[in-house]
Amino acid sequence: MKCVFVQIRCNPGKTYEVADAIYGREIASELYSTSGDYDLMAKIYIDESDDIGKFVNDKILDIPGISRSLTTLTFQAF
Repeated sequence: MKCVFVQIRCNPGKTYEVADAIYGREIASELYSTSGDYDLMAKIYIDESDDIGKFVNDKILDIPGISRSLTTLTFQAF
């Protein structure tokens, strides 16, 4: 499994709706509300054979209320 972090910027007033939708899809192992440029951060494990960009596009970015995302790939835990 590949671990990726997806930061999500929501349209004003939509953060809780977006968080509920992500939670309901059961795709994130952890989901946090954050400060700064993004409103939410999701920790997601993706199968090695899956395309990360397609996964994020198909499973997250189709949720209404999302205006932008930033995906960070991980390589090794220390």
